[in-house]
Amino acid sequence: MQTRPIDLATLAAMDASEAIRLLKGVREAALSGRRPPVGPRADIADSWRRLLRDGVDPERIRPVGLLPLQEIERRRYDSALREVLPVLRDGLVSIAEAAQHVMIVADAEGRLLWREGKTAVLRKADAHGFVLGADLSEEFMGTNAVGTSLVTRRPIQVHAAEHFVAAHHSWTCAGVPVTDPRDGRLLGVITACGPLSTLHPTTLALVTSVTRLAEAELRTAHLAALDRLRGVAAPLLGRLAGRAVAVDPNGWPAAVVGMPPPGRLTLPRAPADGRCWLPSLGMCTMEPLPGGWLVRVEEYDPAADAATRVVLDLSRPRRASVTVSCATGSWTQELSPRHAELLRALALHREGRSAAELAGDLFGDPSRTVTVRAEMSRLRRHLAQVLASRPYRFAEGVRVEVVPRLRPERPGVLP
Repeated sequence: MQTRPIDLATLAAMDASEAIRLLKGVREAALSGRRPPVGPRADIADSWRRLLRDGVDPERIRPVGLLPLQEIERRRYDSALREVLPVLRDGLVSIAEAAQHVMIVADAEGRLLWREGKTAVLRKADAHGFVLGADLSEEFMGTNAVGTSLVTRRPIQVHAAEHFVAAHHSWTCAGVPVTDPRDGRLLGVITACGPLSTLHPTTLALVTSVTRLAEAELRTAHLAALDRLRGVAAPLLGRLAGRAVAVDPNGWPAAVVGMPPPGRLTLPRAPADGRCWLPSLGMCTMEPLPGGWLVRVEEYDPAADAATRVVLDLSRPRRASVTVSCATGSWTQELSPRHAELLRALALHREGRSAAELAGDLFGDPSRTVTVRAEMSRLRRHLAQVLASRPYRFAEGVRVEVVPRLRPERPGVLP
């Protein structure tokens, strides 16, 4: 019989000391391998399992050096979160101060870059290690709203003894990951933290709403930048013959001539003036524009544009990438974990796999073909000349390499 998980609304309705005793009992049972009458929430239980597996000490924080002030300032300047700080302050700081919370903004590595709130609560945050430049990732701070949200990519509220490390049991946090709408990249986590008495089940909803406003602000700024690029590029494109498109640094098209408007282009990691091969267009010539690039599409040459080599780099499972080479150049694209798993399965089975077989490889459930077909459709938009279908497989004549080398006796999915 499965243990029923506790929920935050129930905890908030309970007497504070009773709720703390309940959560401490749940944590002690989980750490000792016993089954408590009520269990931790799913994301909390998963986090505890990760930390136990990695040997993190539940009684103390792992020491890690703070970032020097110069590095904090560099990260602040480079972070897109700097653009939305006014939105975050307007939506969170005044409410956080009234609720005895502090607002914390961490980057995608879990480093604390900004924090604001009342001095008394900031001092309490100091005692828990939530200081500028601190590493709030799970491996150093245990289960917490920043580090755990970075792992799950989902909003999460962590209360009292739901924190893996005992030193944080007098603390409550609600964290929400921020995604850049321009390229889908994880920017960091917005968090509201405070003493146990400040627990409220709507805190997470508030932080989520403000975070979505910040993402909308980034989206609005992106559309304005595309409009400016369109104004620069339109007169130039009107004088060109053939196919061409003006794109921003993230590959989003602003203006096009001689062909239907393409979707977002996958540009080289470091675009440069000159010829390059783009997966959806073939051989192109790129020229810099204010705020983007002019991409001129050359006539298709099957011999030159055909992919000859694919390198699937799985050495960092959370940052997997694929590099495709042809006679005229190469390009690299980062992969989501699921897309990396699909390509890994196809590299292991060069003869090809049906949707049902791939579903069995990834999920252990051959019936999940709809998910597999949708993901393969997305993959083939970027790898149309590399992947074939019926069955899904790498195209004939393409040499496939996997880093680190595949071991057929261990066909499971990525960690």
